[in-house]
Amino acid sequence: MTSDNRQSAIDESTILRRPARRDVGRSTDIDATCLSAFPSPAKPKPEPALSHSAPADRQSDNAIAGFRDTFNAIVSNMAQVVVDSPDPIRLCVTAMIVGGHVLLEDNPGTGKTQLARALAQSIDASFKRIQFTPDLLPSDVVGITFYDQRSGEFTFRPGPVFASIVLADEINRASPKTQSALLEVMEEQHVTVDGVEHAVPQPFTVIATQNPVEQAGTYALPEAQMDRFLIATPIGYPSRNQSISILREANVNDRASAIGSVASGRDVLDMRGIAESVHISDSIYEYIMRIVEQTRASEFVNVGVSMRGALALTRCTQVWAAADSRTYVIPDDVKALAVPVLAHRLMLTPDAMFAGRTQRDVMASILADVPVPGA
Repeated sequence: MTSDNRQSAIDESTILRRPARRDVGRSTDIDATCLSAFPSPAKPKPEPALSHSAPADRQSDNAIAGFRDTFNAIVSNMAQVVVDSPDPIRLCVTAMIVGGHVLLEDNPGTGKTQLARALAQSIDASFKRIQFTPDLLPSDVVGITFYDQRSGEFTFRPGPVFASIVLADEINRASPKTQSALLEVMEEQHVTVDGVEHAVPQPFTVIATQNPVEQAGTYALPEAQMDRFLIATPIGYPSRNQSISILREANVNDRASAIGSVASGRDVLDMRGIAESVHISDSIYEYIMRIVEQTRASEFVNVGVSMRGALALTRCTQVWAAADSRTYVIPDDVKALAVPVLAHRLMLTPDAMFAGRTQRDVMASILADVPVPGA
C-alpha cells in the first residue's frame, strides 16, 4: 500500500470513529437560514379600487383654497353685471385662466359685450373692443409700422389687439383676410408685423361674438379658426324675475363700469400655475380620449375633435376641479365641460344638418354613449 492510500484510509477511519456533535442552537440557525432562502409564496393582494384622487403632496390645501376663493370672487363680481348666467361666466373665467379664447354665439342684446367688459373690470386688466365690419383691415386689428418724421425712424403703433381682454364684436362680419389676422395672436400670443414679433400682454383672452341671425353679408368662420377658440357657448335670456330687476335699473347705462376689480393679472397667472398641477388619473385621460374618438366615429360627424380639442378639455377640467376645492379631476368635470369645449369643433354631415341636428345636440348624445369610469 502506498503512502497516499495509507493516509486516505487513516482519514476515513478517523471520520467514522468521530462522534456526531449536536448543536441545537446552531442547527436552528442553519434551518432558519435555509428556510429564509425559500420564502413562502406571497398572498395575492386585492386590486385597489378605482380612484381619481391625487397624492397628499400633489398640491397644498392653502393654494387650492386661495384658487377657489379668487375664482368665486371673480364669478360673483361678474354676476352683478350679467345676471342669471352663471355657466357662461364660469366658462369665460375658466378660459382666461387656461389662456384660451371664447366664442359667444347668441342673439343681439343678450349681454355679450357686457360679459367681456365685466371680466376685464373684475381683474383690473386692459380692455379693447373691435367692431368687425366688411371694410376692416388686418392693420386695424394688429397695428402698423409707420415712419416717424420727427425721429427719422420707423415706429410700431400697436393695434387694439394689444390688451388683456379683447372683444371681437361680430367677428363674422369681417373679411376672411381680417379674420385670419387674429389666428397668430390667438395661438402664438404675439403679433408679427414687418418681420418683428410683438408680444401681447398677459393674461390674454379674446372674446369673440357672432349673431346666429342676419347672416346676409357675413363670412362664416373657417374650421381652423373655430378650433382656435377654447370654448363656445350661448348666454341665453334671463328669467322673468331677473328681467324685472334689470328693468328697475333701466337708468344704468353701463353696468360693467359700476363694479371694481377683485383680482389682478398676476393673480390670474398664479391661478394658472395652480391649475396646471391638479392631478388627473389615467382613467380620466382614457375617458377623455374615448369621447374624442367617439366624435370621429359618429355617423353624424364628418370631422371629429382633434388633439387640440382633447388638450383643451384636459386643461379646462383642471381649472374646474380647483374651483371646486379639489386637487384632482373627476368624471363630472369632463361631463360638464365636454359640450362647451368640444361641440363647436365638430363638422356635421349634410344629413345631420338637414335633420335639424346641432353640434351641441350631437356632442351631448356622444357624451351620453361613452361609459363613465367607475360608474
